Amino acid sequence: MRKYFFLITLFCTATFASCGGSDDNETPTAISISSQPETISAPAAGGTYTVSVSTTGKEWGVYADADWIKTDAKNTLAQQGTVTVVIAPNPMTDARSGAITLMSGASRKTIPVIQAAADKPAYDAPEGYSLVWNDEFDNGPELNSADWTHEVQRDHWVNDELQNYVNHKSPEGTLVTDVRNGTLRINCFKENGKVYSGRVYAHVSQGWQYGYFEARIKLPKGKGTWPAFWMMPVGNDWNTNPWPKCGEIDIMEEVGAVPNEVSSSIHTQDYNHTKNTQKTHAMTIKDAEGAFHTYALLWTADEITTFVDGQLQLNVKKSVLGSGHDQWPFHYPFYVIFNLAWGGTWGGMNGVDESALPLTMEVDYIRVFQKK
Repeated sequence: MRKYFFLITLFCTATFASCGGSDDNETPTAISISSQPETISAPAAGGTYTVSVSTTGKEWGVYADADWIKTDAKNTLAQQGTVTVVIAPNPMTDARSGAITLMSGASRKTIPVIQAAADKPAYDAPEGYSLVWNDEFDNGPELNSADWTHEVQRDHWVNDELQNYVNHKSPEGTLVTDVRNGTLRINCFKENGKVYSGRVYAHVSQGWQYGYFEARIKLPKGKGTWPAFWMMPVGNDWNTNPWPKCGEIDIMEEVGAVPNEVSSSIHTQDYNHTKNTQKTHAMTIKDAEGAFHTYALLWTADEITTFVDGQLQLNVKKSVLGSGHDQWPFHYPFYVIFNLAWGGTWGGMNGVDESALPLTMEVDYIRVFQKK
């Protein structure tokens, strides 16, 4: 009996030793991260700042939570390094805040970034409106997938158009959209007997309800082109609320068959081009094809107004058209669309000239403002 007890005791002692001690809940030592400075305060003009980083971990990283904050980390595989933080100028008369976050293992350290307000807004917008989103297309070579979605559809999908819309690039790898030299380029070209182009949506799942929307655009030349800057409703149920009942806002359209004539339209159940009742206005800009011009929409609960280079293009009022859904379906969020179609019922009304291919529509910026 005494020998048996000794063996049990020896077994338990060995097991206890192999488990590393009596505290089964003991955890590894947490990784610490320190930085200098711990807060960045920037003037409205922006600036460049250096953050010193120290960690007990084997490696570290960093990310920013705002697109006006850019970071460049050095020596991330060492326990000490630096982050260069570039703060863009604040274009608005409200202060703004963001942060950069340092990471090492499971540990995180947040460095607040606070930027002062500008004395006056950098952007021209109606009185009382503030910038809520923009893309200046100064960070290439691709669109930010958090903001933009590519449409993917075969030719003849809509309006009997001839292009194939693809996600970013053709089967051969040619880009239908790219970002360089400060512009978004939507490219239309022929490849292996098919025409490819781009159609992109900004914040397709959220959109915006009312606001001032402005883009600076250079249109391509060529019979068959049909570039557009327009808006459609977010999350629409096409079975219960089909086009044109759902509404459509065309801020700018132009077809190469009628060079340099830009137009704005709205489409609703009662006012649309299938009935020849759509509300449209067109004007000729001598160099719309080949030069940048500014196209804008001011959309409120009661009125839709479009502009070309600050000049009034189209104005429609709910009080005139009617307040029912079939007359005025503009009471929910819409998202922004840029596309370059080829051919179709309007773009190809006088045929197409394939010798014009390849060609490009350029967008210098898109800015969205809403009331404060």
